[in-house]
Amino acid sequence: MVTLKHIAEELGISITTVSKALKEYPDVSKKTRKLVRETAAMLNYKPNTFAVNLRTKESKTIGLIIPEIVHHFFSSVVKGIVSQAEKKGYLVITLQSNESYELEKKQLNLLANKRVDGILISLANGTADYKHLKEIIEDDTPLVMFDKIAKIIKCSKVIVDDRKAAYKATQHLIDIGCKRIAHFRGPLLPQNSIDRFLGYKQALTDNNILYDSSLVYLLNDMSFEEGKLYAKELLKNHKDVDGIFINTDLVAIGAIAEFNNQGIKVPEQINVIGFSNWFMASVISPSLTTINQPGFEMGKKAFKLLYKEIRYKKEKRPFNYKEIVLETDLITRESTKPLPF
Repeated sequence: MVTLKHIAEELGISITTVSKALKEYPDVSKKTRKLVRETAAMLNYKPNTFAVNLRTKESKTIGLIIPEIVHHFFSSVVKGIVSQAEKKGYLVITLQSNESYELEKKQLNLLANKRVDGILISLANGTADYKHLKEIIEDDTPLVMFDKIAKIIKCSKVIVDDRKAAYKATQHLIDIGCKRIAHFRGPLLPQNSIDRFLGYKQALTDNNILYDSSLVYLLNDMSFEEGKLYAKELLKNHKDVDGIFINTDLVAIGAIAEFNNQGIKVPEQINVIGFSNWFMASVISPSLTTINQPGFEMGKKAFKLLYKEIRYKKEKRPFNYKEIVLETDLITRESTKPLPF
């Protein structure tokens, strides 16, 4: 490995002069700085980042924990984070919790032991105890939550207004004439699952539609297979349902597949609306009406918040936690249309 000493010996100058020249110190002449840079390039010199990080007390790495990497929404978030991290010279260590609380705890501990400069996290569905998050914050490691968060944890967060978005989705079904509206909701624990259910319920109440708990199906895996399974259950038990708001697009796509298998016409017999706006939502038949969740933008905002907190703590400046709420849009496609009155 080429070092500063090799460059100094090649040019017959001191190591200190080489170091200063590479850092563009003004007390080194332009001619010497140019010569040092050219020699460094010729010898294929690479700075020792470990030594630099040790000196600056920065690892130039951040940790990222997400429930699923293959999930379209989370892959968009990762792209947004990486796009900003690269601009600031940060490496992103990405870990997948597989919706497991125990694995999430281990991964958070691993990142803490690696002395990352900060951590971004979207909580696993199984996370009910937040002690591991509090310990990270108490250890003075910057932590930013996004999408699936814990409201009681004091840190910066980037979210969408899930309740408002779910209300908008349910209201759309009501506006096109749906009277019996089912909901495929996520597990009980994640805050976004709770808020989407509450938004659905509030829209029914505001439109004088009686809430029927038997029309709400609790899903665990939020998978394509579960979408098919509960669509079959819905058709078996509630043939009068004319609309359904589904917690995420993958489940909605599974439901539409089952409706197609059973000869149930979407949207003529049942209107379907999803959440997230996956790529697949636009290419299935019929294409899926959904709520557009800005994953890429969420990733960008989350990194910027984390980076700001990292800089403030390094400079020993007080930092006030911030919550950013991003807007969502209703994307209307073929799976919903006005019913005949």
